[in-house]
Amino acid sequence: MNAALEHHAHGLSASSEARQMMADWLRATNIRVPQRPDVRKMLLQRYPAGLLEEAELEALISVHRDSSRPC
Repeated sequence: MNAALEHHAHGLSASSEARQMMADWLRATNIRVPQRPDVRKMLLQRYPAGLLEEAELEALISVHRDSSRPC
């Protein structure tokens, strides 16, 4: 059974020509890298006005920044 799965998976590998065509297409279409979300804007939209004080908002933003950094 494993031999059948390995044979099938081998057939799915992309050739170097196909990879090059994909790379050329990505360059030509100028795909944008997604921007990081504006955490302040996201929090202000999510919570009702007046619910969070400015100090609380800044604390939440700093926690979000610290948690999104790679270890």
